[in-house]
Amino acid sequence: MADLKLTNVEKTYGGSVNVLNDINLDVKKGELIVFVGPSGCGKSTLLRMIAGLESISSGVLEIDGEEVNNVPPAQRGIAMVFQSYALYPHMTVRDNMSFALQLAKKPQVEIDAAITKAAKILQLDEYLDRLPKALSGGQRQRVAIGRSIVRDPKVYLFDEPLSNLDAGLRVATRIEIAQLKESMPDSTMIYVTHDQVEAMTLASRIVVLANKGIAQVGAPLELYERPENEFVAQFIGSPAMNLLPGKITGTGAQTKIALDGGGTAVSAVPTTEADMGLKVNVGVRPEDFVPTEGDAIFKGKVNFSEALGEVTLLYFEAQGDNTAVIGKLPGIQTGARGTSMALTADPAKVQVFHNERSLYYR
Repeated sequence: MADLKLTNVEKTYGGSVNVLNDINLDVKKGELIVFVGPSGCGKSTLLRMIAGLESISSGVLEIDGEEVNNVPPAQRGIAMVFQSYALYPHMTVRDNMSFALQLAKKPQVEIDAAITKAAKILQLDEYLDRLPKALSGGQRQRVAIGRSIVRDPKVYLFDEPLSNLDAGLRVATRIEIAQLKESMPDSTMIYVTHDQVEAMTLASRIVVLANKGIAQVGAPLELYERPENEFVAQFIGSPAMNLLPGKITGTGAQTKIALDGGGTAVSAVPTTEADMGLKVNVGVRPEDFVPTEGDAIFKGKVNFSEALGEVTLLYFEAQGDNTAVIGKLPGIQTGARGTSMALTADPAKVQVFHNERSLYYR
C-alpha cells in the first residue's frame, strides 16, 4: 500500500473557471481519508484527479514519492469503486471480479486465489456463480468492492458508494466497509461522501472541502469538538451548531461573553486583555445545551418541538435578525412547545469565533 501527497493542486476548466485551489494533503499508508463538503465543493472532482480521470491543472500528485500527474489511470496502482455498481449484467460475480485480472493476462491460479480471498473477506463465497440481477443492492456493492480488492491496488478510491442504497442497507454496508478496513489495516483508502455519519464513523481523518479549498483536516472528534472555523462548526454535526453574536467582557483562562440577545456565555477558550471588547460569535452545539435556573446563555420560547424518542429537538423563536436557536435535549420533553426556557452549557463545550475563525487556533 502507498502514501499519497497533493501539493498546491488546482483544477481549472476552460482556463478561467477555477473549482479547486491550493489543495495540500498528505495521506499516509493505512489511513482511511474521507472527503466531505457541500454539493459542488469539488470532492468528487478531487477524487477523479487522484484516479487520473481528470487532469491536474497545476500542482503535483505523488504516490509513494513518485509524481504521477501524467501517468495513465491504469498505471497508477489505484482501484475505484463508483457510485453506481457498474457490474456487467451478463457476467457472474466470479467473472465480474476476475475481469480486470483476465485483461491483464494474470495466471488463472493467481486469479482464483485472489477471488477466493476477496470473496471470503466480503462474505460473497456462496454468490460467486450468481448474476448481478440475483443479488441485493448491498451485495452488488460488495461485488464492486471485491472487483477492486482482487487487483491489490496501492490506493482504494470510493466515490459515494452507498448513496444508491436505502437507509437500512447503508447502515449494514457502512459497517461492512469499516470491518473491511479493519481486516486490511495497511490499505490506503480515500472515500467521498455527503453523509456526515459515514464520515464520522469510517474516517481516520476527515477533509472538509469548501470555497474551492480545504476548510479543515482532522480526526472526526477533533472536527466535532474543535472546529477551526464557523463553516466546519456548522457543517459537522446535526442539527448545526448555534452561533450567537456577542462581545468579550472578561479575559483569561476562561473567556466571558455578553451576548447581544441578553445572555452570558463562559468559554474555556483562553483570551488576553487585548481581546477585551472583541465582537465574536459564541458557538454551542444543540446537544450541549442544558436547562438552567441560573445564568443563561440563551432564554427563549419554544416555537416548535420534534420528539424523536431518545432526544427532543426544541426550536426557539428567533430574536431579531438572529437565526433561530435549536436545543437537543435527552428523552421526550412533553409539553415543551409554547413554554419559555433558559439554557446554558459547560464552558469546555462553548466555542468562540472572530471573523469566522476559532480563537482556539490563534
